[in-house]
Amino acid sequence: VQLQASGGGMVQSGGSLRLSCAASIPTFGVYTLGWFRQAAGEEREFVAIVTRRADTTYYTDSVKGRFTISRDAAKNTVYLQMNNLKPEDTAVYYCAASSLLRVTKGVPVVDDFHSWGQGTLVTVSS
Repeated sequence: VQLQASGGGMVQSGGSLRLSCAASIPTFGVYTLGWFRQAAGEEREFVAIVTRRADTTYYTDSVKGRFTISRDAAKNTVYLQMNNLKPEDTAVYYCAASSLLRVTKGVPVVDDFHSWGQGTLVTVSS
């Protein structure tokens, strides 16, 4: 599956952005979809995932209550609504797909994600 992410940009602290990731094939019922991010000089980290039938979501602790992941089966698209953005949210955001779902203590196995989008830059100024 090919993924195309969009929606990044520059916002002030407290602002909002919505990221979108369009898949090349139907993913509902097939793939778990997720968002990850990588800040400059840091390792890629998990942000949020939504399971293949959209019945469960997981978030990293730092974004709980601020970010919402959702998926639209008809559009083969996964979204990440980001509210109350903080400078520490600045990163390149990547969407990814996995045919597996292995979660330990609320964190998915990153190596299970086999398809990745190209990344979209989010910059939050203070």
